Amino acid sequence: MTDCQLYLISPLNVSGEFPQRLERALDAGAGLVTAFQFRVKGMDQHEAARLAAPLQAICAARDVAFIVNDSIALAKRIGADGVHLGQDDGDPKDARAQLGREAQIGVTCHASKHLAMEAGEAGADYVAFGAFFPSTTKETEHRPDPEMLEWWSTLFEIPCVAIGGITPANCAPLVKSGADFLAVSGAVWNGDEAAAIAAFAEAMRAA
Repeated sequence: MTDCQLYLISPLNVSGEFPQRLERALDAGAGLVTAFQFRVKGMDQHEAARLAAPLQAICAARDVAFIVNDSIALAKRIGADGVHLGQDDGDPKDARAQLGREAQIGVTCHASKHLAMEAGEAGADYVAFGAFFPSTTKETEHRPDPEMLEWWSTLFEIPCVAIGGITPANCAPLVKSGADFLAVSGAVWNGDEAAAIAAFAEAMRAA
């Protein structure tokens, strides 16, 4: 059994049927999916908070951490479990001050050892490296290799998240290299979410 877990990232559209899809995905991945990132772009906070509410309840009922992408203010407003910061989204120390000691704060570090060490020193709870593979979810320019995960997990205790174009077919090297979490989005939401989670579970066990 692998210690690596799944970190689900929402599609940009979380309205309509999405709450039911999230329930299916989390139920299929009980014990494997331990975090969910709410990632919506270009909408006001009021609307974002409204869309987050049912998803947050679904996660809370299943003991899955609910992390807000980019916005410390939104995370604070809705009482999220944490926030994920890109390099331009604010400082982990500021997030900690606003969200409290218990909040999970993650930082995107692309392919940079330097950024990752800085994030760790600033008090991040996890660092994210990627994109490991071409991604349809997001434009990617940084391309680390799996050794980056091995380097980090050997030296540091802070968990590392691998992100970017990860599928059941290509995830094995990342699991083997010591990723604590695989962040996945398109590979789950672009098809049958329950089947995708089952395929990840199988591939991660085999790795």
